[in-house]
Amino acid sequence: MRHHSPQSSTPQLISPPCCRHLQFIALRLPPSFNMFCFSFTGDITQKGYEKKRTKLLAPYIIQAPGEDTSPHITVHPPPPSSSSRYRERRSRRTHRNGGTRDDRYRSDIHTEAVQAALAKHKEEKMALPMPTKRRSTYVPSPIETRTPPDSSSGSEDETSVRRQSSGVGPPPLVNPNLQSPESWITRSVQGSSTSSSASSTLSHGEAKPQPQSHPQPQPHVFALCALQYVTVCLFLLLLVSTFTLLVGVPVSSRVSTKIQQLLNTLKRPKRPPLSEFFTDDSEEIVEVPQPDPNTPKPEGRQIIPVKGEPLGVVSNWPPALQAALARWGATQGKSPALTALDITGKPLYTLTYGKLWSRSVKLAYTLLNKLGTKNEQILKPGDRVALVYPNSDPGMFWVAFYGCLLAEVIPVPIEVPLSRKDAGISQVGFLLGSCGVGLALTSEICLKGLPKTPTGEILQFKGQRALVLWFYTSINRASKEGTVVGVAVSKVAMLTHCQALTQACNYCEGETLVNVLDFKKDMGLWHGVLTAVMNRIHTISVPYAVMKACPLSWVQRVHIHKARVSLVKCRDLHWAMMAHRDQRDTSLASLRMLIVADGANPWSVSSCDAFLNVFQSHGLKPEVICPCATSPEAMTVAIRRPGVPGAPLPARAILSMGGLSHGVIRVNTEDKNSALTVQDVGHVMPGALMCIVKPDGPPQLCKTDEIGEIIINSRAGGNMYYGLPGLTKNTFEVIPVNANGVPIGEIPFVRSGLLGFVGPGSLIFVVGKIEGLLMVSGRRHNADDLVATALAVEPVKTVYRGRIAVFSVTVFYDERVVIVAEQRPDASEEDSFQWMSRVLQAIDSIHQVGLYCLALVPANTLPKTPLGGIHISDTKQYFLDGNLHPCNILMCPHTCVTNLPKPRQKQPVGVGPASVMVGNLVAGKRIAQAAGRDLGMIEDQDLVRKHQYLTEALQWRAQTDPDHVLYVLLNAKGVTVGTATCVQLHKRAEKIAAALTEKGSINTGENVVLLYPPGIDLIAAFYGCLYAGCVPVNVRPPHPQNLAATLPTVRMIIDVSKAACILTTQNLMRTLRSKEAAASVNIKTWPTIIDTDDLPRRRPPQIYKPPTAEMIAYLDFSVSTTGMLTGVKISHAAVSALCRSIKLQCELYSSRQIAICLDPYCGLGFVLWCLASVYSGHQSILIPPFELESCLSLWLGTLSQYRIRDTFCSYSVMELCTKGLGTQTELLKARGVNLSCVRSCVVIAEERPRLALTHSFSKLFKDVGLSSRAVSTAFGSRVNLAVCLQGTTGPDPCTVYVDMKSLRHDRVRLVERGAPQSLPLMESGKILPGVRVIIVNPETRGPLGDSHLGEIWVNSPHNASGYYTIYGEESLQADHFNTKLSFGDPQTLWARTGYLGFVKRTELLDASGDRHDALFVVGSLDETLELRGLRYHPIDIETSVSRAHRSIAESAVFTWTNLLVVVSELCGSEHDALDLVPLITNVVLEEHHLIVGVVVIVDPGVIPINSRGEKQRMHLRDSFLADQLDPIYVAYNM
Repeated sequence: MRHHSPQSSTPQLISPPCCRHLQFIALRLPPSFNMFCFSFTGDITQKGYEKKRTKLLAPYIIQAPGEDTSPHITVHPPPPSSSSRYRERRSRRTHRNGGTRDDRYRSDIHTEAVQAALAKHKEEKMALPMPTKRRSTYVPSPIETRTPPDSSSGSEDETSVRRQSSGVGPPPLVNPNLQSPESWITRSVQGSSTSSSASSTLSHGEAKPQPQSHPQPQPHVFALCALQYVTVCLFLLLLVSTFTLLVGVPVSSRVSTKIQQLLNTLKRPKRPPLSEFFTDDSEEIVEVPQPDPNTPKPEGRQIIPVKGEPLGVVSNWPPALQAALARWGATQGKSPALTALDITGKPLYTLTYGKLWSRSVKLAYTLLNKLGTKNEQILKPGDRVALVYPNSDPGMFWVAFYGCLLAEVIPVPIEVPLSRKDAGISQVGFLLGSCGVGLALTSEICLKGLPKTPTGEILQFKGQRALVLWFYTSINRASKEGTVVGVAVSKVAMLTHCQALTQACNYCEGETLVNVLDFKKDMGLWHGVLTAVMNRIHTISVPYAVMKACPLSWVQRVHIHKARVSLVKCRDLHWAMMAHRDQRDTSLASLRMLIVADGANPWSVSSCDAFLNVFQSHGLKPEVICPCATSPEAMTVAIRRPGVPGAPLPARAILSMGGLSHGVIRVNTEDKNSALTVQDVGHVMPGALMCIVKPDGPPQLCKTDEIGEIIINSRAGGNMYYGLPGLTKNTFEVIPVNANGVPIGEIPFVRSGLLGFVGPGSLIFVVGKIEGLLMVSGRRHNADDLVATALAVEPVKTVYRGRIAVFSVTVFYDERVVIVAEQRPDASEEDSFQWMSRVLQAIDSIHQVGLYCLALVPANTLPKTPLGGIHISDTKQYFLDGNLHPCNILMCPHTCVTNLPKPRQKQPVGVGPASVMVGNLVAGKRIAQAAGRDLGMIEDQDLVRKHQYLTEALQWRAQTDPDHVLYVLLNAKGVTVGTATCVQLHKRAEKIAAALTEKGSINTGENVVLLYPPGIDLIAAFYGCLYAGCVPVNVRPPHPQNLAATLPTVRMIIDVSKAACILTTQNLMRTLRSKEAAASVNIKTWPTIIDTDDLPRRRPPQIYKPPTAEMIAYLDFSVSTTGMLTGVKISHAAVSALCRSIKLQCELYSSRQIAICLDPYCGLGFVLWCLASVYSGHQSILIPPFELESCLSLWLGTLSQYRIRDTFCSYSVMELCTKGLGTQTELLKARGVNLSCVRSCVVIAEERPRLALTHSFSKLFKDVGLSSRAVSTAFGSRVNLAVCLQGTTGPDPCTVYVDMKSLRHDRVRLVERGAPQSLPLMESGKILPGVRVIIVNPETRGPLGDSHLGEIWVNSPHNASGYYTIYGEESLQADHFNTKLSFGDPQTLWARTGYLGFVKRTELLDASGDRHDALFVVGSLDETLELRGLRYHPIDIETSVSRAHRSIAESAVFTWTNLLVVVSELCGSEHDALDLVPLITNVVLEEHHLIVGVVVIVDPGVIPINSRGEKQRMHLRDSFLADQLDPIYVAYNM
């Protein structure tokens, strides 16, 4: 097994320029304030939403006899022993891999459950083959760049320290150019119902209607913003509408009714929506799993809204926070308000209430009076101001925040990511612009730290997706796509919230509070900045940088200051616990409340228990631990009140995970492995009303035993999403309904985004968040629960604990769970694979849900949120865009995709032929057949004689028109290097015939191999053979630079054809006899080699004339797409008929010129190069395709220079021109290239027309005059070299769109362009004169109706006579060349082309005035893949795969056993190799309903291609099975 070291390189985020300039003001305050550090708020872990359930590894697990196969699940409250065990185990660890994730998911019970679940799988060997990887894929990076990532997902300032020291500057910030925000101010509008009123309401005042009992709130003083996941389209639509209104002129008070009516009509869709054109057929495609009768259903009564205690009115409560600050500033000026700590944890400065008041007043005055000119002040009350402060500097932030409140402007706290690769860097500009922020406040040091341009200006933020405003911030309900919204909070709500918190937490004047949370948002802001000032509390702010250096610092602060309240997250408990041995004498006895901000997390129980267990001996009382539940929209939802000493602690809920996944509450009794223990988060807030409603659909009240979303009605919540009235309505104005859909009242509720239930005693329990909800096959799974299970799989040596992301992606009509984790640099390939396999089993056993993809990425490469956590929505986007660059990946589609349609059972053919015929006739179906026009009889016997044999035609031309030029050969410069008139060609042929009889002593009828580069020598040698009575065998010469690969084919054809002699040039003769050739083949056994370069002028004794036209004229050898070398016999009669047919179709005669840019070695290419000119007398300009490599414009330049009307080329030539010249049409024009003369440009091929390529070619060269109607295709096969060829007359080739699902059933159903699952097919040219085709069922050999796909059979005078074989396999011969229909017309002899196609009658008329029958070729019968009872064509799957990612150059598919194998050439960096695996799997599943078994990523050029540019899939399959591909990566999707 090969190893590699992952490289920690991360994609740079580059985004368009910012939408708005900001003016930054650096406040000059004492140096003690200028502690600088930038970081970005909000640990936004957006989890995916749904994922496919399945019997995950059932097919691969060998069950021990008698063992129960059903996975079980249960749990009990944690016994003390588990905590002590936990403590011992943690204390033995020498290093700390801390982090939110760590403690958030840590649970010993859970670990035991996982071990139990895995024990079942222990005995079996892994059924999964390990992926193979080329060693060079990941170059090890220097050790400095591979610092282990911070394993905490929420460490606030953590990155600041490291980054400051390493000298990485913060990101580009803002241009200091000043723009007046005048244009952003909109006037308050009174009752207009349009969105303009909504947007104007946002800026100043109108609150939403409240129930009568509440007084109207005052205007907003600031708003709250949250990184928010709004579906991108919705977000953009809403944003665009509000943006135009914000930026535009002030809105007048009413919109006239006329304009309103006009707007309403404009909103009406002009055409019916797509759904009316196309029905979504997912119902008929998807296998819908039958509902399980044992599914638990809720059985309780409907829930009654829960009321909090009334909000008391205290006489001395201030009317506003500014008033409280003024009061304390005046009366208690010396009283400490805030103590900030330095990086070592020592107090840095203390801000008193007096200082806080005076500085805030000074700042407010500056904001309102000192900016701009005297007459034109920049800021007016109600404007929005950004606060950009680092987490280490709370003092500056406090002053700025209260200064804004005093100035009546709205503070928008934001954080700036520290490096360009942090998630959110691209969003800041958009955020500020969309809130109409024209000014940003920051500290001087902070300003200096911003990245500058070379001219010294501050770089602008780039504006892209949206980190909209932090209007005194919060992270709101994720709509999962990574956009951000701002929650606006009114003065009244802010004040009421502070009062409710004061009452619930029983805050007293003069208390001390230790705050470890981010003071710019959520709990840190609500308790530590707002409620603290209201109650004259002394706040000690512990920045994250300190926590990282000294995890116990907050405990020490509590001890030193005898703090009464502390505000922490689980992670802080966890870190303190691990470091507590360093401190013997700390006491936590002073604490009356330890508020756990993320206590709503289901896994917080074990952190709280373990912390209590460790610190009870330090005076911590069990009743002081107070978990709470919050959300940005509803603010504080519930908090546990501090308990009475000695009172019993609240009970725990032990819930069944199976029940939770169905949204019901069931106490877990039977299986402890699948239980979830949750603690309550106390009672609802004072003055609030709470309900539980269904999370999806209308807000219907839940039953008492049902899990739902918590919704709150309270004056202390957010008012709206800033600028998004539509979203606001769905979130902030929810009216719950009962089971009959009737509203239960008129009071609006706010959605909290939390999932939970009301337990006994009205206690609130939270079991998860909407944003972490994965909805798979109708069951709900919580992303946090899955992370916890993954982390409980021991040993976690492979990945970093805090760096795991779980989300879901929609693939094939359901959600699929994806887990991405950061791998440690020292983890070995085997360890990683082992760990991944065990995670799959554990999640299947415990959650009964199959994982779709598990990916490990190099350390430090996942996108981070500002606080260092994983940015889930960005990670998901990286995954879907193929930018994740994993170093290990495991896809398990077979086990989790359970909704594939049932495989088709082929019906036995029990119906007789006659009834099929009658059935078709009754149904009005035509038999699918078509014919070219009649070849007609040649009346003039003289012409018959002349054209019976090509040799006679050449002699006749040499006599009657000796100096007529038949051939012109060009070189790369477009210069004529050879010509042949009729007489010159005749004389050269005579010389060669004489040499053959003299030197080679060749007898009549013997085979002679022609080995020539494309040119006139080849043509002369061909006619020389015919003059001598030999049978020419045309062979592509070996490539001198690649003899090892090309010479064996030459040798094989020479051996198979039993050639008596080889005609070639001197150069090639030397090559055949060289040492290099000897290495590949036996050069001593070549037949006689004659070089024809300098032959003496001799004439043969006589020119041979065949006794009958049925004699063989030449052998045509070719390698088919399936890699078979086949030679077919072409008789003289067939040659004449074919040439005559082409002459009629293309109207060829002596005065015409055509240009040929094709390989002249087989099929129609050879016929056009060597035979057609001699028969028809037209002049052929020959352009060897290899010359295009040195001069791309050679072919197109020639067409323009010679004014060519008809040209023939191959797909390779067309592709070369499209890729190489597509961007240079202007240059071609300048050179005078003009293609308006070209009437027909025919691509010669033996495959389905490549529509995309011909379309691109036509479009690109339209600029140089190419007609869009000129390009068409031909079709030939081994049994008939030319079935179709677009002529000069007749209708243009038509394109139809067929339904791919029907095609897989061998049915042809035409659909509209753009229909889902439609495949465009182009007609393969017009059927040649004298050719008849019929569509036949390859199994029954009966003719088919024209709505069926079948094999194309052909009857024509130019069919080949049969295969040239050594053994004479007569049966195959008869089957392919002389076969009859089983019914219908049993007399005619047909040849089977081996290609599937269909015939459609079109509306166009052909030359005779009848409706035209078009032949459509779909693909080779030998190459079709029979999978799940359906017929697939490789090219369709390959087209989908090539679209999946920009780095896929070419791809090929084949089957191995019953698995689909996809081989893709990677044209990008090898880092992208593993990105392709999920994308390829997704696209094939979505578009073809197939699961890819093996994905092989190879270097460009590995997929073999024949001379016609067709893929050799069978050769590729053989190389894959023989392990000769040297792949970059092979993934087995088991």
